[in-house]
Amino acid sequence: MPAPVPRQRAIPAAESGQAPAAPPNGGSAQDSAEALAAAPRTTAPPGNTADPAGSAPDRAETTAPTNLTLLLIEDDPVGSPIVPDLLDQAGKPIRVRTARNLTEAERLLTDDVHCILLDLALPAPGRAGGGDDELAVLKHVLELAPRHAVLALTASNDAERGAEAVRVGAQDYLVRDELDGRLLSRAIRYAVERKRSESAERRLAEGRLRAQENRRLERGLLPTPLLEGSSLRFAARYRPGRSRALLGGDFYDVVRTPDGTVHAMIGDVCGHGPDEAALGVELRIAWRALTLAGLCGDQLLGTLQQVLEHERADDEIFATLCTVDIAPDGRRAGLCLAGHPSPLLARPDLPARLLPYDNNGPALGLLPGARWPRMQVELGAEWSLMLYTDGLIEGRIGDSGERLGQDGMVDMVRRQLTAGLRGEELLRAAVNEVRDLNGGELTDDVAVLLLDRAP
Repeated sequence: MPAPVPRQRAIPAAESGQAPAAPPNGGSAQDSAEALAAAPRTTAPPGNTADPAGSAPDRAETTAPTNLTLLLIEDDPVGSPIVPDLLDQAGKPIRVRTARNLTEAERLLTDDVHCILLDLALPAPGRAGGGDDELAVLKHVLELAPRHAVLALTASNDAERGAEAVRVGAQDYLVRDELDGRLLSRAIRYAVERKRSESAERRLAEGRLRAQENRRLERGLLPTPLLEGSSLRFAARYRPGRSRALLGGDFYDVVRTPDGTVHAMIGDVCGHGPDEAALGVELRIAWRALTLAGLCGDQLLGTLQQVLEHERADDEIFATLCTVDIAPDGRRAGLCLAGHPSPLLARPDLPARLLPYDNNGPALGLLPGARWPRMQVELGAEWSLMLYTDGLIEGRIGDSGERLGQDGMVDMVRRQLTAGLRGEELLRAAVNEVRDLNGGELTDDVAVLLLDRAP
């Protein structure tokens, strides 16, 4: 017995849309085939059958049709009357390959085979003496050719076995004594299209599952502030720039250490793809660990720069960062800026304004051995402190092409505070107004963090 020749098979033409649209599931081959007789033909580009990754369900299929190929697996295919001259819908002959057993079938099962016609009376490999499973041969073929359409062939007194074959995975079953060329030709086209539709639905379902898993993963990577025991109120808004994502290159976090100090941070990895999002998560987790370990200011930022340098995929990747440590009494704070926009401070007795940024140090990852001075800031008894990334200030203003900028943002927040907006409501209004001014969704990631202290 010749040994099977292993091959790497791509998606067969059975998934490339070379048959008419499939009718609703159910019904015999003859009923289904009659419904397909007048259906428009959709064709696939030559070469699509060699795409091992699978073609997208909505791929354009506009080139000339390809002849269908049938692989008949029967113990005496030469003397069998079941395969007369077959024609496809365009009148072209359907090519027929014949195999007497599954070993021969495996050698003949190449990428250009569209459909398999399997005699269910054949014994499965290793089952010459029979057995309890009457569909063992079909199950073996389905494992051997999971991407091909399969038609089961039964005797006239074995229709129940044919119906069971469809429940197991065949596209349809045919009764040997009822076959003619017209019925078989239509059944082949129906099976090919039904398999293509099933494969497209499976890929769509798999894509949805992957998207759901990605969303759960990204949602789990967003921070949970650790503010237990603090009187400060916290709010945040986050909008990734890339489509259909929950996480971008921006990151933030807030923790309270045992001495009562509240530490807040916001940062931005250059770019907003999945690699930048992953690096942002690493930096955020490293910042939290270092902060809880007692580091702050220049020492903390220097260690974060080392993390960035080890984890980035390219030497040109950098990250901006703003850190604030608020004293236990809530009246003053230390501020460190690493190439990042300065926070906005609002108090009842003063209009909203930006905190000083004269001692702004370089972004992380730009200058080895850089230093980041820590500035002391007086906050007062009642205040709101807003940290943000540059996605909030780099949006356009209408058709003029002018950017909103920090001054425009300060004016906008002043108006919203005057209107009585606070907390989550204030951040929601700010992000929505920036998007409206831009004339649509912002292309960059946006993160905004707000801490409030009431008397």
